[in-house]
Amino acid sequence: MDISNKSIFCSFSGGKDSCLSLYKALEGGANLKYLFTMFTEEGKRSRSHGLELKVIKEQAKSIEAELIIGKASWNNYEEVFIENIKKMEDENIEIGVFGDIDIIDHLRWVENTLSVTKILTYHPLWKEERKKLLKEFVDLGFKAKIVSLKKSLMDKKYLGKTLDYKLINELESIGIDPCGEEGEFHTVVYDGPIFSYPLKY
Repeated sequence: MDISNKSIFCSFSGGKDSCLSLYKALEGGANLKYLFTMFTEEGKRSRSHGLELKVIKEQAKSIEAELIIGKASWNNYEEVFIENIKKMEDENIEIGVFGDIDIIDHLRWVENTLSVTKILTYHPLWKEERKKLLKEFVDLGFKAKIVSLKKSLMDKKYLGKTLDYKLINELESIGIDPCGEEGEFHTVVYDGPIFSYPLKY
């Protein structure tokens, strides 16, 4: 898809996949208008990674993009999501950027949900090899820490660890997908080529 000079929003979790997908969109010449993040109904933490609002706001500030948030329970998540997408459509947003890699149910949900608008979907990471994307993420200079994990699969000692080659190899050695694509863990990105300054957590 040619995204050069297209107005986009990025579905933004604050984690590695959304940051890498945004990077690729910007490299493709897209014009970023909004970061869009879904929060709990109280608006205190993001639905995807459980990040506090102040963290996402600081990321948006460093990326130099306006942040839009939707507040929803799981029961009305899709309804609130669509409401916000339609508002962006009214502002002539042409493309939504998403960080899905290979889970087809996620891709279908995004495409079905946005089908009620004229906004197209762009998945720059789709069907790329997971470890290849991780290496690209690290090599580009992105820095991310693990902020949540499934304690049935991973020891809590991994909380706060920086995602680098050493950690990638260690996770693989204990049988954990270092991409965390099945929800084994989530990350927050605090530096990289899309940021104008590093964040301190």
